[in-house]
Amino acid sequence: MFVGGPLDGRVLEVLVGPTGRPPKWYEVPVPDAGGGPPLVHAYRLEPAGTGKLGLPRGWRYVYAPQGRPPRVRWPWGSGR
Repeated sequence: MFVGGPLDGRVLEVLVGPTGRPPKWYEVPVPDAGGGPPLVHAYRLEPAGTGKLGLPRGWRYVYAPQGRPPRVRWPWGSGR
């Protein structure tokens, strides 16, 4: 389920990884009418609720109006 933003209230199928957990970020590109770069709406994964043991009962995507934060590039990394 998506909370906030243009997809508020919608339920979409999201591909899960090998562990069965959905990706941490879901990005929706919207094409620009003038032919410029697309506008990207970002959603962050959060637990929908917790059970008795504190484990997540489900997941939901919450709209992040500021977008996805920049990735940290370590100086000793692969240099890509």
